[in-house]
Amino acid sequence: MLKYPCLVLDHDDTVVQSEATVNYPFFVEFLKEYRPGATITEHEYISGCFNPGYGQMCRQRFGFTDEELLIEYTGWKEYIRHHIPAPYPGIGQILRRHKKSGGKIFVVSMSAQENIIRDYREHFGIVPDEVYGWDLAPEHRKPSPWALQQIMAKYGYTLEQMLVVDDMKAAVPMARAVGCPIAFAGWGRVEFPEIIEEMTGLCDFAFDSTEKLEKFLFD
Repeated sequence: MLKYPCLVLDHDDTVVQSEATVNYPFFVEFLKEYRPGATITEHEYISGCFNPGYGQMCRQRFGFTDEELLIEYTGWKEYIRHHIPAPYPGIGQILRRHKKSGGKIFVVSMSAQENIIRDYREHFGIVPDEVYGWDLAPEHRKPSPWALQQIMAKYGYTLEQMLVVDDMKAAVPMARAVGCPIAFAGWGRVEFPEIIEEMTGLCDFAFDSTEKLEKFLFD
């Protein structure tokens, strides 16, 4: 019997390596056009996306306007259609093992549904049972607990049967609002001790490798 038959997963930088393999390369190209001469390292980009957050980083460091951020988002949506982020090693085995054992997988993400489903099909040969992404109304997006409430109401899961797995702070208030346990997906943050320290303190569990998450879930 599965310890957590209901897995609620983030997508970007929990399941796929979005920041390093897609988002950062696109942002560098965008900077060349809209802020010639401005630079940012991959480490600075990832740190900034965590704290103060992507939008605030763009405004504070580069002076982007809301209009420019919308242009960036539109360009990124087109870019990601042709640039598929690589998965983290070992995550596919967890997902397939969970499904094969009768569990369900839900994705609550700030990415778009079409990208999430494409990535699952491309990398893992499965699709999530449901996706709650950026396509939702703003008031229903993470950090709102709306998605968790929908999952519980529709499928009848108790809080003890659910586990949220995420790499970012927005998932914490979402999980805490309903009392759902949350695990920090730290395998993409091993070079960021400040992020690991903060998220480990905020979450119920923390894993620095997909292997450790797999052992926790199935052993």
